[in-house]
Amino acid sequence: MSEARHHRIEVGAVSLHASSWGRLDGELPAIVLLHDSLGAVSLWRDFPLQLSQQTGRAVVAYDRYGFGQSSARQDRLAPGFIAEEARPWLLAVLQQLGLAQAVLLGHSVGGGMAIAAAAELPEQVVAVITESAQAFVEDRTLQGIRKAREQFANPDQLVRLARHHGQDLDKAQWVLEAWTETWLAPEFAAWSLTPALARLHCPVLAIHGDEDEYGSLAHPHRIATQPQAFPGQGRSLILSGCDHVPHREQPDAVLRAVVEFLR
Repeated sequence: MSEARHHRIEVGAVSLHASSWGRLDGELPAIVLLHDSLGAVSLWRDFPLQLSQQTGRAVVAYDRYGFGQSSARQDRLAPGFIAEEARPWLLAVLQQLGLAQAVLLGHSVGGGMAIAAAAELPEQVVAVITESAQAFVEDRTLQGIRKAREQFANPDQLVRLARHHGQDLDKAQWVLEAWTETWLAPEFAAWSLTPALARLHCPVLAIHGDEDEYGSLAHPHRIATQPQAFPGQGRSLILSGCDHVPHREQPDAVLRAVVEFLR
């Protein structure tokens, strides 16, 4: 990914990898990307560069703790891990890169993290864009996860995943189980974005494909219409013939929507 600069964010003994495109000291709030359950900076491919060029804003992507080029971890994710991303991890990224305010754009579980972080950090987060985000635990989501877990029984799948997580098979296995075993755990069944949405004080755009195998259109509908501090601040965009990764499947439509929303 050309024009990227790379950063290390230090949080105690944990080191996070981040990349940025565009000037971090620009006049407009930067866009910070939050990746999905198997994701990493590298899996955004050229989307951050295109996003920076088309919006005129800096774009930052970081590997969450345990993912990509960030520090490995051994523990199991707690049921509240989505809300817990805001502090200390996201807040440290913002502070150490000198970002007083930011727009959050999250894919899949990253979208839930973006909503939760906006509720937790209202002074820092000025807008949220979710892409294929889940707002609650749905049967379709769990079915998709079970199917993916079966596919990863093929060792070649784990090898491919490890390419984005330091070429480390143990790290890739942790990433996989942090997704599948957390979401399929009985104690996670009651999780919902509803409390965070009720505290949201900024505009939100929910982008979703109508063929998303990990979530029905109930998710963008809830994100866009849930009672919030300012009625009418939510909107949704449903992409026809699109699955779970709109920024890869229909990048032009996603970029247009983001540019228009931020305008």
